[in-house]
Amino acid sequence: LQKVKNDLEMVLSTVQSKNKKLEEDLKREQQWCKEQEQMLDTLYKIEEETKTQVEQPYTKRGFDELKNKIMKLKTYNKELLSALGEFLDEHFPLPEKAENTKNKNSTAEPAVELITIQEVLEILINKLMTTPHEPYVTINESFWPPYIELLLRCGMVLRHPEDPNRLRLEAFHK
Repeated sequence: LQKVKNDLEMVLSTVQSKNKKLEEDLKREQQWCKEQEQMLDTLYKIEEETKTQVEQPYTKRGFDELKNKIMKLKTYNKELLSALGEFLDEHFPLPEKAENTKNKNSTAEPAVELITIQEVLEILINKLMTTPHEPYVTINESFWPPYIELLLRCGMVLRHPEDPNRLRLEAFHK
């Protein structure tokens, strides 16, 4: 009986220690479950807040910020265009002026008034932006051939595959 009693006490202590370990595991699992539920609740709250923020229209402050950005971009665009114009005026003068300085004895006036390279680029840019599905511009006598050749060699413009008298600006923005 004594031996059975000792064996049973050992089994009891083993079962009690296993019970304690299981209770500790249960407490840890319950704590982990609570933390996960809290995290889930927090994520649901964040989701709801973002939904309400997306659904709300722009506030006056946000609208003013957008207006300021647009104004800054327009100002920057004007500065870029004026810098481009100055560069082109300096390095690519009007064809009439260049011809007159080379041929002072020549008094023949051109039949058509030639346009500057800046005007050519503006025409090409406007055509590309207004009608991107049909960006080709037809070349006429007012386009100075050396300017067209320069733009073609630099890769800024491309000829139409079927009509060599039509050009389009290379779409660098795509």
